Amino acid sequence: MNTAALTSAQVLQRAITAGLLPSSAELPATEERPWSLVMLTALGAWLAAVPLLICIYLLLGAALTEGGGAYLVGALLVAAASIILRARKAALFVEQLALPLLLSGALTLSLGLYRDLHESVASALLLIVCFGLALAIDKAWLRVLLGAAAGLFFCIMLIPTGLSQRKGLGVYWLILHAGVVMGLVALLLQQARLLHGRHAAKAALLEAVATGWLLMLVLGLAVLGSFAALEQGFFGPELEMPASLRWAYQAGAVAFALGGFALAARAWPDLRRPMPLAVAMVLAGLCIWLPCLGGLLMLLAWSSSNRRWELATASASAAVWVLGASYYQLSWGLSSKAAVLVSAAALLALIVGLAARSQYTVASTVSANSQARRMPGAAWLLSASLLGLAVVNTGIWQKQRLISEGRPLFVALAPVDPRSLMQGDFMRLNYGLGSDINAAHLYRLGTARPQVVLKLDARGVARVQRLHEPGATGTALAPDEQLMELSPKNGGWTLVSDAWFFREGDGARWQAAKYGEFRVRPDGQALLVGLADAKLQRIEP
Repeated sequence: MNTAALTSAQVLQRAITAGLLPSSAELPATEERPWSLVMLTALGAWLAAVPLLICIYLLLGAALTEGGGAYLVGALLVAAASIILRARKAALFVEQLALPLLLSGALTLSLGLYRDLHESVASALLLIVCFGLALAIDKAWLRVLLGAAAGLFFCIMLIPTGLSQRKGLGVYWLILHAGVVMGLVALLLQQARLLHGRHAAKAALLEAVATGWLLMLVLGLAVLGSFAALEQGFFGPELEMPASLRWAYQAGAVAFALGGFALAARAWPDLRRPMPLAVAMVLAGLCIWLPCLGGLLMLLAWSSSNRRWELATASASAAVWVLGASYYQLSWGLSSKAAVLVSAAALLALIVGLAARSQYTVASTVSANSQARRMPGAAWLLSASLLGLAVVNTGIWQKQRLISEGRPLFVALAPVDPRSLMQGDFMRLNYGLGSDINAAHLYRLGTARPQVVLKLDARGVARVQRLHEPGATGTALAPDEQLMELSPKNGGWTLVSDAWFFREGDGARWQAAKYGEFRVRPDGQALLVGLADAKLQRIEP
């Protein structure tokens, strides 16, 4: 019987009629709590709890950092929060107050465990605590959070001690995908064994915990995918991964992607056709380049086919994030990355075009009106694809022309070498534009990008002379002068770019940079093409 469109009251009445429930059965009363009221109450609870907890920790002091004080205080806070959350008729403010108490107790308990025990053992114990709390507290939203925390402790528990971030990418991949498999197996078992009346409570518990678990692993795959792109790629030369192991990871990623398609095709028979399979093969091919994409595609396909839209949205967002991060994969050239992405897009466009054509052919045998409806769709698809390729290639052609025809010149710089956790190693570039080149002066120029006049010496080294104001008296350029357009950056202006990115570990080589090398057109358009040392010799990457 299909109960998807039935209300809860109708389902209850049918169960009573069928004799599955007694005639006195009724739906539990639900308390309507507007989300705005819940948010304001939660804010008040946090504002009340945080100062109280700070006072407690200040009073206890060394008792939490030495001996068993951390265990006692942590256990008491966790127990108190659990009692409040288990209460059926707790006031909303008291219920929200329990959450910071629970979090503080868990953090205090973690402090003692990680201080006294091995990291893996402490993580395993906290994993058990999370499962215990999820079993004891019958609140779906909290069980999702506890499942996410359990997923985090699971990953920490399995990470070997002393493993470096760069050479541990393969281990992280294995741990995350093992967690994905465990979460999916748990939900598959739930569907096969627990979707019955007498097991409803167990099914609800497993649903919430597994959802939080998988959401945490989705976040882990997104972080690993973007981090790997910045660390020479997942299979970069400095990771020293054997070829056989590299192929194993790539095959595993492809298997995850195709496995997800198989699960989706099982639920949606329309996917069991050549065209959807061809699309799945293209996406699986991208997993050879981006191994973290395979698990995300599996979760996306499975959760979509099971209408778990929160997990599907998270998986799709993470997959897009991993694809976007691949643009910054430092071990690949820009042309290589563009070729991979454009090739994948072209294949997908071809497949969709063939599918549209086949549909058009079938429809043409039915009616001429159907032909007229389908032809514009294919034409728009082809036009959009050609337009996208034209825009991308026009941009590349313009940059190449600027490099080949632009006037070479050098600008002195004062680089610093900070570390960006999201973008890798880079040098912050400062060109010394002068005190008269600032936002206050540039506001007069309207929406057009401002330009400065550079004066070149015999070596081609340029210095900023003045701000160029078109139409003003005496703005003609001397033979040794050159216009350059400024670019907005952090509320100010700079020459083209204020940063130069490079691969991790190459910082010593770029410390010798003293000049930025540019190519500039007569109209002021410029491109930073490299850095040079004190002798104006380009530093090769």
